[in-house]
Amino acid sequence: MKIVSKNQNVAPSPYILFPGNAREALTFYSEIFGCQLFLHTFSAFERTDGPANTIAHGGLVDGPVKLYGADAAVGQASVKMEGMMLTLLGVAEPSVLHQWFNQLSVSGTIIEPLQRRAWGATDGQVIDRFGLCWLVGYED
Repeated sequence: MKIVSKNQNVAPSPYILFPGNAREALTFYSEIFGCQLFLHTFSAFERTDGPANTIAHGGLVDGPVKLYGADAAVGQASVKMEGMMLTLLGVAEPSVLHQWFNQLSVSGTIIEPLQRRAWGATDGQVIDRFGLCWLVGYED
């Protein structure tokens, strides 16, 4: 197995196709996680398979969460999360994880509150207002 760089994170990064609200969603996530946001429109990429001002490619960089996304092009399916969660397990201090959980919950649906479990960990699940399911937690 060849590794690109010993200093690079080679974990998969989600790439979400949104149903026309990629700008709003990626901005929301960048504000929560304090990441740098970049956005490129269909017109900037000279694409004609969607409205010119929609997002052809965008993402979060330089922060604790790496996430990419775009608006689904004409004829392309947008995200529907079932049987999958984005995890934020032990990636920040507990107080930060609680803050992120609360922010992701705004206009979303809490599946399980962030709570201490019988096995000693603390976690919870939320589906945010853009339909992404998050598992947030930590161990003492």
